[in-house]
Order: sequence, then structure tokens, then C-alpha cells
Amino acid sequence: MHSVRLRLLAIALLPLIVLLPLLLGVTMLRWINKYDNLLIAKVGSDLRVAEQYFGRISATLAAEVAAVAQSVDFHEAKSRGDMALAEFVERKRTALGLDFLVWGAVTDTGLPQAAREVALAATANAPSAELVLLSAAEMSLISPSLDEGAAIPLVPTEAARPIDRDVESRGMFILAAHRSADSGEMLIGGRLLNRNLDVIDTMNALVYRDEAGHVSRTGTTTLFLEDVRISTNVRLFEGSRALGTRVSQAVWRRVMEDGETWLDRAFVVNDWYISGYVPLADISGNRIGMLYTGFLEAPFTAQRNATILTLILAFVAVVGLSVPLFLWLARGIFAPLEKMTATMAHVEAGAFDARIGAVSGNDEIGAVARHLDRLLDQVEERDAALRDYANNLNELVERRTDELKEANRKLETTFAQLVMSEKLASVGEITAGVAHEINNPVAIIQGNLEVIRMGLSPEQRAELKSELDFIDTQTHRINIIVGKLLNFTRPDEMSDAMSQVDAARAVDDALILVAPDLRKHAIETRVEHSPSPSFRVVETELQQVVVNLAINAAQAMGAGGTLTIRTRPATRESISGCEIVVEDTGPGIPPDKIDNVFDPFMTTKLGTGSGLGLSISQALVTRAGGLISVRSLPGEGATFTVWFPSSDI
Repeated sequence: MHSVRLRLLAIALLPLIVLLPLLLGVTMLRWINKYDNLLIAKVGSDLRVAEQYFGRISATLAAEVAAVAQSVDFHEAKSRGDMALAEFVERKRTALGLDFLVWGAVTDTGLPQAAREVALAATANAPSAELVLLSAAEMSLISPSLDEGAAIPLVPTEAARPIDRDVESRGMFILAAHRSADSGEMLIGGRLLNRNLDVIDTMNALVYRDEAGHVSRTGTTTLFLEDVRISTNVRLFEGSRALGTRVSQAVWRRVMEDGETWLDRAFVVNDWYISGYVPLADISGNRIGMLYTGFLEAPFTAQRNATILTLILAFVAVVGLSVPLFLWLARGIFAPLEKMTATMAHVEAGAFDARIGAVSGNDEIGAVARHLDRLLDQVEERDAALRDYANNLNELVERRTDELKEANRKLETTFAQLVMSEKLASVGEITAGVAHEINNPVAIIQGNLEVIRMGLSPEQRAELKSELDFIDTQTHRINIIVGKLLNFTRPDEMSDAMSQVDAARAVDDALILVAPDLRKHAIETRVEHSPSPSFRVVETELQQVVVNLAINAAQAMGAGGTLTIRTRPATRESISGCEIVVEDTGPGIPPDKIDNVFDPFMTTKLGTGSGLGLSISQALVTRAGGLISVRSLPGEGATFTVWFPSSDI
């Protein structure tokens, strides 16, 4: 349902949400390009106006100098002598706002070479006016005060080309000259452009004055000596002009090195401007500076972005109104389909009694809805029949499964009993022969022991009493062990009396019995006893268990190793007791055999063991109410743990 709704919505709104944004995007891109081109065209127009004004300044200065040289007052002052002429020239210099005005011969060596070139280019009918670049020494030849007014400290500027000076001491001048046709003498005047804010402000007012006569605060003009601002209305700080700052290296290369005009956006001092730069050349055609006009980019960018945002919001509003309107119009189609979808979802969830119900209208969708209800009635009836049959079948399967499980359990128990019976029968046959063979030598030992006692004097019997008693005790223990072996297949007949046993003492006694075997295998024995509760067990049986575990460990380690036996308190399932831990440093028990180590005749030492030691040990421990377990990792030895509940419980 949702996919149909989405497809219909996509079909209806595809022209609106795809084609319209595409058309809008293309239109905005073209408009942005035209908008940017318009800004570039504007700054280009502003730059041409500034160039024309700058040229007009030069032409006006040339005409003014020529007018002075051709005036009647000039000739009268000249006729009155040099002093009168000098006074007249100084008055005219002040009146014209020139930095110097000089009358003399063209070949006068007191003038800089650039000034003589301008003078030579002038005639009585065609005065000349050119830009020239003078060094501090050349300015001193004309007037000692000129070099002081021309010097501008350089301000470190980001992205400017690297230079090795911190003061711009040269001066840029507009020189205008008039040369007399008869005498060859010339009148030459110069205006220093360094720090000449009147010229640059007048130029800025001319370029950026609007129709109402107001000067734009975003427009700027600048005069550069090479890449140094020597006259500008660009602000470095509030109220401080950016004199001494420099143009970026990118602009320098394009304008000063390549001689091209720059019409593009550029970073000016501390902000981005739509900028125009044009190179300025001296009388010899050498590029000595640049003329700049530009205006802040930010206001125009903000206006452009606001327009784009307005168009985007208008598009979003159109789409936002169109989608709900379309859905409202399509609700008559979607409503019956949504009912059918919801009903089918309930049926899939198990509610087979869910129905669409009455549907208004006799169109195709209504007919489908009514037909679907009839189909659901049939499905519900058949589902009820299938559920009854399935319930009966499940009960039958469960009953048969229980019967099979019980039969299988009985079969497994019978098989286990059969296997154990066969093993015990074998044990019985073996132990009968073994017991007979052991009992005869033991009887002989006991008889000879009595003969030895009788043959000894009372002093000798007293001296050897402990050794003879020890032999007697151990032969008695052999008889008991043989009895246990005979009764292994009849555990219910093991009826030795239990007693309170201290684990530490029982372990120490057992180790005396296996000490020769451990020394034989070069086994180091470590015994750690912790105060532990006593427990009830047949002490000889416990010693037999410890002896079996110690001998198995010695055989597993072979030649050399460490046998560690610990006695300590331990709790199992909230029952306090004592445990005896026997650890060896042998190769460990293979993972495929560790689950069967307590089975009769289970052995990993083929040809050297009978496999009864651990089986007998487990039977003895279990009879006393204890537990025996094993833990082993290949290559890390084996650990057997024997636990007995405390007799205080």
C-alpha cells in the first residue's frame, strides 16, 4: 500500500520536485554567472573612468605649465631678472598645488634624467606630461624636502611577495614640461603622488558618486608604486588609511610582470573586493605602478544569497502545499486499499476474524474488498478444521515421543549395566587369582615375622619393635587392600568402620608408602597443608586413594617432575568440607580420554597399568560421601581434587 501511494505520489509530483528544481538550479547558475559578470563589468567600467580621470590630471597639469610659460607675466618677470623670475615661479607653484616648478635649460645636470627626458619630449606647441619614478637621491636634487614627504613605511601584508626592505623611499610623480621654441629652455613642474589623498579622494568621488550625489562607502580607489599603496582610501583600521600595505603576489604577477589588467575578486588588506587593477608605465614604457578601483563583495554576495534563499523557500513552500493537496484528493482511492492492507496485516498476525466491513461505492475497489471478505470467511473455516487436526496430531506425536524417550532411557541403562557387569565379571576373575597369589606370600611373611620375634631376645625385640610393628601393620594393610580388591565388584560389602580423619596426617602417612617410588622417578614432592576441618572416612581407604593418585602422577611424569599435594578447606554447593589436591607437571590427559579416566580398565599407560586404580579410588571416595574430579590441559599436567564434607555438619 505504501509503495502504491509513493509511486502515485512520485508520478504526480515528479515534474514538480525533479524538473522544477533542475530548471531552478540551471536558472540560478546562469543568473549567478551573469550577476558575477555584471559585477566584473561594473568594476571594469569604474577602472576606465579612473584611468580617464588620471589621464585628465596629467593633461590638465601639462596645460597649466604651458599656460604659465606662455603668459605675459612670466615674460615680464623674466625680463626683470632671476630673482623676480624665481619669485614668480614660486607663486605659480603654490597656486597650481605643485610640489616643484623649475625653469632652466634642458641640459641642466641638476635635474634627474627622467625629468630631462620629459622636457625633451615637450615642445612649445605640445607640452608633455608623464609619470616618472624618482629615487630619494633624485628627489633631493630637485628639493631637499621631497624625499621626506615621499617615504612610506611598509606594513606587513598577507599573501604579498617577499621583499627585503621596510620603507618605500621612492616617489611617483606626474611631471609636466613646456620647452621654449627659441631659447630651448624649459619650465617643468611636478606633483608627488605619494600620500596625495586629494587626487585619490577626488577620483573616488568621481567614480563612486550615485545619481543623488552621494559617494558609496563600499567603493575604493588606490594608486600603487609597484605593489605598495602610496595613496588610497582603503581603510586599514577605522580612520586609518592602508598606506604602506601591499598587493597580493597573484595580482603583482598578472599586472606588473605580465602587464595584464586584473578584473576579478581579490583580497584587499582585510576583506574581499570586486577589484580592477591596471598597470601604469613611465615615459620609457617601464611598468612602475598600478591604478586600482574596487568595491566590497560582501553586500552583493549577501543580496545574491538572499535572492537564492527566497527562491528555495518559495520552491519548498510550493512542494509543501502540493503534497498534502494531492494526498487529500487521492484519499478516496487510498482509503479502501488501506483498509484491505490493514485487514491482511491482522490476518497475517493470526486474527482470522478480521474483516474489511462495509465499503461505500460499487467500483472495482469495492468489489475486490467484498470478495476478499468472502475469501477470509472460507480461510477462517478451513483454519479451524486444520487447527483441530493439528492439535490431535500433536498430542499423538508427544505421546509417542515420550514412549520412545522412556524406552531409550531404559535401553541405555540396561546397556550400561551390561557393560559394567561384564567388566566386573572380568575383574572378579582377575582379582580372585591375584588375591590368592598375594595372600600366600603375605601369610609366609607374617609367619616368618612371628618366628623372628620368637628368636629375638627381649632386648632385641624391644630395639626392633617399631620396625617389626610397621611390617606387621603393612602386611595387615596388604590383606585389607586385597580384600577391597576382591570386594570391588561388590561395593555394598565394603564395611570397614569410618573414623574422624585429619587430611594432613593421612596424606603424610600415604607419602611414606610411595616415597621409594617417587625417589625412583626423581620426583620432587611439595606438600602444603592449610588448617582444614576433619571428616569421616576409612583412613586406610583414604591412604589408598592418595597412594593411587601419587603413583599415577609419578608414572605420568616419568623421569623428573614436581608432585604437589595440598590440603585446604573448601565449600561445595554451600556445604563446607576439606579437599585434597594432587597436581603433577606431566604431559596431561588427552581431551578425548579425560571423560573416561574413572572407568574400570581405562588406562593411558598400555602394558604398565591395569586401569583399576582410579575406578577403585572413585568407589572409595563416593562411598564415604565425597567427590573426586580431574582437570587437565595437554602439556600442562593433570590436577585431581578429592573433596569430603566436614564431619561437623
